[in-house]
Amino acid sequence: MEILRVENLTKVYGKGENEVRALDGVSFSVEKGEFVAVIGPSGSGKSTLLHILGGVDRPTGGKVFMDGKDVYAQNEEQLAIFRRRQVGLIYQFYNLIPVLNVTENITLPVLMDGQKVNQNRLAELMTTLKLTGRENHLPNQLSGGQQQRVSIGRALMNAPAVVLADEPTGNLDSKSSREIVELLKVSNEKYGQTLLVITHDESIALQADRILSIEDGKITRDEVIRR
Repeated sequence: MEILRVENLTKVYGKGENEVRALDGVSFSVEKGEFVAVIGPSGSGKSTLLHILGGVDRPTGGKVFMDGKDVYAQNEEQLAIFRRRQVGLIYQFYNLIPVLNVTENITLPVLMDGQKVNQNRLAELMTTLKLTGRENHLPNQLSGGQQQRVSIGRALMNAPAVVLADEPTGNLDSKSSREIVELLKVSNEKYGQTLLVITHDESIALQADRILSIEDGKITRDEVIRR
């Protein structure tokens, strides 16, 4: 079942001689529960694509459909709800709130949405992410790998339709990187999460179901690794 569809997506920055075409007619679809790796050189448009899929940055042209709904046909208030409920974003630099503890950072999207925290899901995530016993730790009391686990928990807490990760291991040592990749695979397999992961790490890309290669704002390869 299709969960995400992108049609002729373009994103242009600047005008005239200063115009930069970050995305140039990108089209693809993703099935529910699929793990897709997005690779390409720096400046190829990968992060721009992720931000548009996540409702963070509007496209210049084209459409994004998430769960059958035209994302950018929504107004700003509806888009804010979409970001909180439909997508989980994981960044390279964690983006945790420094004055909030582990539990508060993970449950923040739920509380911002005015919803009640699902305590069973929270407990299960804490166990899966190996954060039990660190519930009251602040981010500066955690290692880089632990902080990234918190950001994964935050992304998964609302059970979003799609999880989008931008270089999630780019700031970690090799051991922590392997742990984070395993956790992302667990979220994909255990919770049935649809994953799109931007990465420069070939070993991560080869663990995905499918690899999308982007160069100069265009998809140059769409290869199924496993079904």
